Amino acid sequence: MRKNIFVWIFAALVTAGLPVGSVWAQLTARLQVIHNAADPAAASVDIYVNGSLLLDDFAFRAATPFIDVPAGVLLNVAVAPGSSSSVGDAIATFPLTLDAGKTYIAAANGVLDPSAFASNPDMKSTGFTLFVTDMGRESAMNPGEVDIKVLHGATDAPTVDVIARGVATLVDDAAYGDQTPYLGVPAGSYTLDITPGNDNTTVVASFTADLSALGGGAAMVFASGFLTPSANQNGEAFGLFAALPDGTVIALPAAAEATARLQVIHNAADPAAASVDIYVNGSLLLDDFAFRAATPFIDVPAGVLLNVAVAPGSSSSVGDALASFPVTFDEGKTYIVTANGVLDPSAFAANPDMKSTGFTLFVTDMGRESAMNPGEVDIKVLHGATDAPTVDVIARGVATLVDDAAYGDQTPYLGVPAGSYTLDITPGNDNTTVVASFTADLSALGGGAAMVFASGFLTPSANQNGEAFGLFAALPDGRVIPLSSVTSVERLTDAQPSTFLAAYPNPVRDQATVSFSLERSDYAVLKIFDITGRQVLSMQQQDYQAGTHNIALNAANLLPGMYRVVLFTSRGATVSSLAVVR
Repeated sequence: MRKNIFVWIFAALVTAGLPVGSVWAQLTARLQVIHNAADPAAASVDIYVNGSLLLDDFAFRAATPFIDVPAGVLLNVAVAPGSSSSVGDAIATFPLTLDAGKTYIAAANGVLDPSAFASNPDMKSTGFTLFVTDMGRESAMNPGEVDIKVLHGATDAPTVDVIARGVATLVDDAAYGDQTPYLGVPAGSYTLDITPGNDNTTVVASFTADLSALGGGAAMVFASGFLTPSANQNGEAFGLFAALPDGTVIALPAAAEATARLQVIHNAADPAAASVDIYVNGSLLLDDFAFRAATPFIDVPAGVLLNVAVAPGSSSSVGDALASFPVTFDEGKTYIVTANGVLDPSAFAANPDMKSTGFTLFVTDMGRESAMNPGEVDIKVLHGATDAPTVDVIARGVATLVDDAAYGDQTPYLGVPAGSYTLDITPGNDNTTVVASFTADLSALGGGAAMVFASGFLTPSANQNGEAFGLFAALPDGRVIPLSSVTSVERLTDAQPSTFLAAYPNPVRDQATVSFSLERSDYAVLKIFDITGRQVLSMQQQDYQAGTHNIALNAANLLPGMYRVVLFTSRGATVSSLAVVR
């Protein structure tokens, strides 16, 4: 009904005084009108043409369909408040003459009194006006595509780009009032990222444009409203809208926030950074974050600049920061960020490989929260000890986890069967010399992953008596497990005795049996260690004959968790795992 009235009024406006059958009836253009003036005083307007009412109570963010209108004649288009009684109440009047055969889009835009609103950042005039283009389209050039045209119609917004994520830049350096040519894109759903014109790494806002059902059609996408409503008489907030050729206006919903996964590890051994506060974009994220602690993996914003500041644990604000790091995470990736190094390298031992040891963040976007194969554990290793040279880390009898890693190096993940391993650390150029050994009991981590990091100082006395060197494993849930140092007695020989050692039932609640066999008579002792390497039980120290022996183990007083059962003989040590549950 509205379309018919629209056509009839236009005809009436220009036929008065012309003879019947005049050529005027053959001179037409196509026109769509969009109301995009965000001034609250213009929330609803009346539009008059040549003094007669054309549109009554035309609402903000509404559009007419495309219709035929007279061409080649002067049309005085007047815009008045929605409560107007005649054209005499007009806010503004615009003379238009449309060319025959062309397709127009006229968007009412701006504010009535620019001095009462925030000024445009690019100093563009924001007074009430009509943005008119004669390049409108009602259909796409190609049947399977949607032709999109974009108008920057937000008075307080700066020059921007609009990027159809992963497809194309729709708007490049558009200031207020600019309109783009049409761009044809395949019918589908798109995420439109709005960025500053000179910085496509910072996404100001994102919107979802579902064009799946619009194949063969066209749309005028217009930026609308205010970035800062409070500075603009509390007008409508910024958004993107699409006017379709039939007059339908679709609000493009804000896109779901792009996220990445992140784990943070504190491995800076400087005693002055024993506890730190971490701020992100000025807000406190982690309070009193301890050395050798880790967060679980969490969702964090992706595609936006995050200023990560590290401050002393006693900080009162981000102004106390020791260092700041700009970070932008990619959507869908999994990151591990490790705080490492020392605040004043001149006050600590130099790195043997001349690597910089200043306080920094080691970042990898190849983190994992689970193993690639269910029965394995995926291990990644970081060399994070500032005074340690290039090393290899060898899972004894299994594989080399780290080959020639200098300070700051991180390895790819290596999947190993869930079990207990001895990790030997050797100089990078000499695998026959074992500098230190650690036990990594991964028996209970099948299907999981771990970030193993070298931590602390080889020579604490030369490094302000900071924490001594050790290996630690950060698990995806944020737990950090110290790997137990293997004593020189336990490392007496790589050729372990020909023994069998097992505990059953396993897991155990109260009573278990430890079974072991000896190839020959020997003096032996059984010891139980917790995951920190602390001895919790020692039993049955005596001479044993060759053969199989069963020893009763009372686990009732052991806390739930994982333990190492170690059989020491004169020929070395044999290790098995025991899980205690309640």
